[in-house]
Amino acid sequence: MSHLSEKTNSLIFLVGPTAVGKTEVGILLAKQLNGEIVSCDAMQVYREINIASVKPTDKELQEVKHHCLNLVSVTDDFNVAQYRQEATSCIKDILERGKQPIIVGGSGMYMTVLLDGIFEQFSRDRLLREKLQKQAIAQGIGALHRQLSDLDPVAAGKIHPHDAKRIVRALEVCLTAGAAISQLQTQRQGLWGQMPIKIFALNRERDVLYKRVEIRVQEMFAHGLVEEIKQISQLPLSTTAQTLIGIREVCGHLAGDYDLNQAQYLMKLNTRHYVKRQLTWFRRDKRIEWIDMDKITIGEIVRDIAKHFQ
Repeated sequence: MSHLSEKTNSLIFLVGPTAVGKTEVGILLAKQLNGEIVSCDAMQVYREINIASVKPTDKELQEVKHHCLNLVSVTDDFNVAQYRQEATSCIKDILERGKQPIIVGGSGMYMTVLLDGIFEQFSRDRLLREKLQKQAIAQGIGALHRQLSDLDPVAAGKIHPHDAKRIVRALEVCLTAGAAISQLQTQRQGLWGQMPIKIFALNRERDVLYKRVEIRVQEMFAHGLVEEIKQISQLPLSTTAQTLIGIREVCGHLAGDYDLNQAQYLMKLNTRHYVKRQLTWFRRDKRIEWIDMDKITIGEIVRDIAKHFQ
């Protein structure tokens, strides 16, 4: 990508917590800068999840071209290595066509993988680890070591065939990241440092943000969330899809464990918890410039960001 001019060869990241207003700002910014949006959202990669992931509307998709939406089915596992590969390819294509890539979303992990490359610590999946531990007890650790030998012979050669803890961990990395540990060492470099990058995070007062979360969840239920999840729940969900907010909460209602009001309450609660985790992740990254949406209009935000790139 180094052959492109510095003005064209630049990236904008627009991140922040769920329901803060990233989509609206991103679309207005893309119109202003002749840009295209690359989604940085862990739910929007799934084809069958539209209401729960609050994907852009058909009108918004017509106004601005979007990438990294509807990449896989909920029956498929999807990991950070796959996202990194797809998003990097899209960014390169957008730049080569002389347009401005704008990476928009709330997944801190996806953002960091794009900026800094893949690190082993991202490859953690508690459900998968527990499944592998049960498998080790049922089939014997030798079976898992043989599986590891198929996936990552280099790592298997360094781990004793009876070292259950390290074998399970190595398999967890392979299966979650979609790459061998030995390969991950070569994927550590990200986009940061390769070109000018500005990262903006949108935020609001916590009470305002939580109120917006509650309204959004109510709208999801009003627009058919239960039916969407009901259809999805008939499918053999992948390990990664099972963790998405909305699926567990609505499935509990469908199973008769609690009523619709409780399902809605749980979804609001879990989304608020997710907002806290998002803010914690983004606040750790000192490269981010924060924008308080309670103190400035959306038009002013778009104008202030755009002036860096015009």
